Amino acid sequence: MAGSLVIVESPAKVKTIKKYLGSGYEVTASNGHVRDLPKSTMGIDVENDFEPKYITIRGKGELLAKLKKDVKKADKIYLATDPDREGEAISWHLSKALKLDDSEKKVFRISFNEITKNAIKDAIKHPRKLDMNLVDAQQARRVLDRMVGYSISPLLWAKVKRGLSAGRVQSVALRMICDREAQIDAFIPEEYWTLEAELLTSYSKKAVTAKFYGTKNKLNINNKAEMDKILEALKGVSYIVSEINEGERVKKAPIPFTTSTLQQEASKKLNYSTQKTMRLAQQLYEGVDIKGKGTIALITYLRTDSTRIAAEADAAAREFVGKSYGPEYVSKNVVTKTNNNNVQDAHEAIRPTDVNLTPAMVKESLPRELFRLYQLIWKRFVASRMENAKYKTTSVKLSAGDYTFTMSGSKIVFDGFMNVYTDDEEKVSSDTIIGKLKVGDELKLEKLLDVQHFTQPPAHFTEASLVKALEEQGIGRPSTYAPTITTILARHYVVKEQKNLYVTELGQIVNSMMVNYFGSIVDKEFTANLEQLLDSVGDGSVNWKTVVSNFYPDLESAVDQASKELENVKIADEVTDVICENCGKNMVIKYGPHGKFLACPGFPDCKNTKPYLEKIGVKCPKCDGEVVIKKTKKGRIYYGCSNAPECEFMSWNKPSSIACPKCGSYMVEKGNKLLCMNEECGYSENKPKEE
Repeated sequence: MAGSLVIVESPAKVKTIKKYLGSGYEVTASNGHVRDLPKSTMGIDVENDFEPKYITIRGKGELLAKLKKDVKKADKIYLATDPDREGEAISWHLSKALKLDDSEKKVFRISFNEITKNAIKDAIKHPRKLDMNLVDAQQARRVLDRMVGYSISPLLWAKVKRGLSAGRVQSVALRMICDREAQIDAFIPEEYWTLEAELLTSYSKKAVTAKFYGTKNKLNINNKAEMDKILEALKGVSYIVSEINEGERVKKAPIPFTTSTLQQEASKKLNYSTQKTMRLAQQLYEGVDIKGKGTIALITYLRTDSTRIAAEADAAAREFVGKSYGPEYVSKNVVTKTNNNNVQDAHEAIRPTDVNLTPAMVKESLPRELFRLYQLIWKRFVASRMENAKYKTTSVKLSAGDYTFTMSGSKIVFDGFMNVYTDDEEKVSSDTIIGKLKVGDELKLEKLLDVQHFTQPPAHFTEASLVKALEEQGIGRPSTYAPTITTILARHYVVKEQKNLYVTELGQIVNSMMVNYFGSIVDKEFTANLEQLLDSVGDGSVNWKTVVSNFYPDLESAVDQASKELENVKIADEVTDVICENCGKNMVIKYGPHGKFLACPGFPDCKNTKPYLEKIGVKCPKCDGEVVIKKTKKGRIYYGCSNAPECEFMSWNKPSSIACPKCGSYMVEKGNKLLCMNEECGYSENKPKEE
């Protein structure tokens, strides 16, 4: 008797699903996509209503031949690719490549959010037809991305260097990083001071710290003169408790992980890159060999922007919390929604497939990196079904002459979800001493701490904060965050140093071209609106070819205009006065993965290369050498002395040839300002306009 054939995406799932379905089912894998647009051409028939020209992916012929044989033997075909639009598209491509529409076989589409026995059996019981809206949503994205890439990338190849690429989402991500870099470069620090009093009480030998507040209203201390005036007024005053307020504070339990929040938290707590997080999560989803249980999937589907949890999983988690921690720990109200309009809610949040399978139970079976990610997901899910943490808070006001100081403390009265899932950044100042104070108590001053500070520029993007920003702006979707970041790093547009992302010289050039010639492509609002249109294709309210046909004319026009304007751009190698010591030719400036370098024009006979030290026409403020543009090992730009390593001068900002008129120190460019680098001076002026 002919059986049933189940086709999944990944070979890693085959063994687990076969175990759940039994002997009546044959399970095999497509290894991802089997058809795609050709690499050699754009592969879109613009004249014929933007019809895509799909071909079999190179190397998939043998696999397809095997799948066709498997199809012949079966009477029912179940297309069981991943439960998202990419998975839906793979099922559709399989249907076309295997000619399932023309066969007399019974063909079904099944999907499941987790690879468990119940989920697989339930999917088989409730098969459906292919969702062509989801297929068209994937086609629209693929076609738009191909149009952008294949239209713009050749211009980058011709004018900058081969191998570069532009992308619909990656170019916006690069612009966001460049814009943040510009904000940091333009930032002018502002001086401010803080004042703290270390005080002794009659209740303890340990001092408590009170912060300067002001008078009736909060007072900011902007400079040393203001600070000196306050310090003078505080001489000989008494520090007396004038007011005590007690209250409660609630720390809310977290919501379960989405793709974005998992990537952010894994970066923060485990130091995992977005790509690494997704690779490990994929393994946990597809199945891991657990001692005594065989191969089982440990988490639900990893690409989601929903925080919804299935009713059975919710009930199981609450039961687990009640038994393990006590009924008082079980949450009475659970927040399951975010206020994000872009949420698709197609499937659940990321959670363990079985909450009773604790991290301790699987620790011996998992490599360390997999275990740490599973533990993070498990703890977050369990915590989401627990009560909020509650604190008792005490705030104290002290009168000191005409001024007021404040102190605050808190202690946990109920740990709630923090019994399972704590935030390392949560610092609780003990109120054991503060809680004993009474109105009228006089405290003895030990010392006053006056400290000068300067405001800090915006933080550089990290992978985690970039993912958060992309999500907040509505750019990209759960499946695109990690590939987008991976691409801009691989292209050397951006480098990563100690978690921070820095734009390279190459990235600045590419971004500048994109902003100047393809403004709408790198416009955040335009991209976010386009994402929403593509989501509308997925729910069937917009035709995918309408989106593409409206987008293409503007892209074509921008490419034509850019091509004409760039025709006159000189692309010949720039000859320098640096002589090649091997063959005597004048070396030329070339572009490499990290930007400019010097190369011998006699290549391939002479393969001599060396770093290109670009002078900026400014003398070194330390040794009078030449200031040149340099790069870190990874490609981040800075300014250093040509006499290095003998001279250690370096600056992240471009030094100016204009000395500070106030103190004579060197100044640097900060946006449209020049700023003195002597902290005690702080002089700044507008940058002279370039001729």
